[in-house]
Amino acid sequence: MAEKDQDFKDALSHSDVLLPDGIGIVAAVKFLNKQNIKKIAGADVHLYFLKKLDAEKGSCFYLGSSEETLARIKKKINLEYPNIRVDTYSPPFKAAFSKEDTDKMVEVVNEFKPDVLFVGMTAPKQEVWTHVNKERLEVGTICAIGAVFDFYAGTVSRPSKFWRDLGLEWFIRLLKEPRRMYKRYVIYGPAFILMLIRSKLNQSLIKGAHA
Repeated sequence: MAEKDQDFKDALSHSDVLLPDGIGIVAAVKFLNKQNIKKIAGADVHLYFLKKLDAEKGSCFYLGSSEETLARIKKKINLEYPNIRVDTYSPPFKAAFSKEDTDKMVEVVNEFKPDVLFVGMTAPKQEVWTHVNKERLEVGTICAIGAVFDFYAGTVSRPSKFWRDLGLEWFIRLLKEPRRMYKRYVIYGPAFILMLIRSKLNQSLIKGAHA
């Protein structure tokens, strides 16, 4: 997606941290660089921050998703992490935000001034919005974590640890949400594999030229 969307590519390239959130990334690093890395999902980082914030009596803000999902999240955090101060905002559901939409989103976040801002508006919209507006946001850390909002709220169930350990979380998500996940896995998946093969061939050509 980033190869066809420069704004998305810029957002990823200028991030402080990129998670290897996907078995394809783990496999790609091993294939290209012969390195073994561990898959770290957005849900893992979300849980890490909640535990940290609860211990430090910190604050977090959830930006994105529906009012119903956000209400579930807030209720669950109040029960499981009572030391965390939490607030939420559901932006308009649309492909692109107006200036007024964005100004309102920035305003409600800055009024709360959270230690951690969780953004869940699906990729690439959430990454691009965060990149464009991060200098305006009075927050400590920003995490674009998409589907984690639904996973944590319980409106969508995350595949079990059994499937995650097998590297098949993507397959179960495809079976559960074929309409939403079809393009990501059935179309972009093979395209990603072709990109890896081309990169590997280029590596071999460069090595051969320097031999």
